[in-house]
Amino acid sequence: MQECDTLIRNAVVIDGTGGDAFSADVAIAGDRIQAVDKLEKFAASHAVDAKGAVLAPGFIDTHTHDDTSVICSPEMLPKLSQGVTTVIVGNCGISAAPVTLTHGLPDPMNLLGEPQVFQYPTFESYVEAIRASRPSVNVAALVGHTALRNNHMDSLDRAARPWEIKAMRAQLQDSLDHGALGLSTGLAYLSAFSASTEEVVALAGLLAGTGAVLTAHLRNESDGVLEAMKEAFAVAQGCQIPLVISHLKCAGKDNWGRSTEVLRLLDRLASEQEIGCDCYPYAASSSTLDLRQVDERIEITITWSTPHPEMGGRPLAKIAREWQVPQMEAARRLQPAGGIYHCMSDDDVRSILCHSNTMIGSDGLPHDPRPHPRLWGTFPRVLGHYCREHGLFALPEAVHRMTGLPARRFSLAGRGLVREGFFADLVLFDPETVRDTATLVDPIRPAEGITSVWVNGMLSYHHKSATGRRAGRFLPRTTPQKAGEQ
Repeated sequence: MQECDTLIRNAVVIDGTGGDAFSADVAIAGDRIQAVDKLEKFAASHAVDAKGAVLAPGFIDTHTHDDTSVICSPEMLPKLSQGVTTVIVGNCGISAAPVTLTHGLPDPMNLLGEPQVFQYPTFESYVEAIRASRPSVNVAALVGHTALRNNHMDSLDRAARPWEIKAMRAQLQDSLDHGALGLSTGLAYLSAFSASTEEVVALAGLLAGTGAVLTAHLRNESDGVLEAMKEAFAVAQGCQIPLVISHLKCAGKDNWGRSTEVLRLLDRLASEQEIGCDCYPYAASSSTLDLRQVDERIEITITWSTPHPEMGGRPLAKIAREWQVPQMEAARRLQPAGGIYHCMSDDDVRSILCHSNTMIGSDGLPHDPRPHPRLWGTFPRVLGHYCREHGLFALPEAVHRMTGLPARRFSLAGRGLVREGFFADLVLFDPETVRDTATLVDPIRPAEGITSVWVNGMLSYHHKSATGRRAGRFLPRTTPQKAGEQ
């Protein structure tokens, strides 16, 4: 008999490649997958009968704001309970590192927590903190453009000056040297909107030839979305680096139905340069309360408000009526605040979700007291609502969007596939019952149908609760050649 640590028998394996499911046993030795086959001659100290449930690679959340949560709340239950085994942090231009707060906490960096959680002036210190906290999930990190601007500029409502760009480049290079995945931008936010394209190019040029990636929260996601896509593409193409467009959408009621032209442009750009996107499976976005997004034709739910905390969870329209003021004035009074914007059409969301270049990212905000349900429900919602109930894509394809595809896009070595020699990040789930249960009214609810989750070979979630075994790691950037054949 051949020995292993964990033997999962009678599983339906969906391996993350997009290929058909197959029946197999999977053996785990240490932190790696030892074998995938019919393993009659294997014995294990821990045996699991999958009873025909699906065994897939652990899901990779490509778009998170868990930067400080992986340290302050290392159990990471909102993600672990969905089958997520790896989170990519530092998106939308905001990251927990490298950060030095000298002029307060600029919006939207406040999405990552209160000022006191920003304790990492270098990327290396952030990596050390992750390793010390031992989170339940793996962590790979981008460096935020807005974070760099905060560190080296006295005002964020202008373009950076040459010496400021030089300082930002030095800090970005140091971060890349310590394993950062790449650079993220958030040009839609006022803290970065004044940045020129040339400023971004000066930073993004450091990524060339390193295996690093540029992720872009576009300068405009509504009426100017096509021009914003072209700007991001021009930066990536000029620097010869991969591009991921963050939470691709057609925001604002006047832009509903434009996903066809958006995806047509994406296809054209992807034929010339490596480019992809991520998307969350909801027709509502969530961020800080931005007056530029206040539109009385769409519903906005207030998630928190510093001057009026009692208004959290209530629609902006009702607050405005009670105060007998226009919604714009009510929003001003509520700031700083957070909001959920019902700004997209379901048809556009479906079109973008099923595009071949789309990965799944939750964009959840763990520090919101009343978070968007995507924080707890994103991945089961894709598997249940969109895959099983609406047939948007086949189950192996849905799993591929969450595993093999992001592992390849972000060059995560040895992750994203159920394959011998790969790390044992695995999720066992029931394809007939898996579903999200988090709602706008009750957003902090774990999914159903997720049976077990292993992170680096360790059983970390089982029977609807965390096991307390935290085996997550910091995942440094690797070159595409080292990421394995995927």
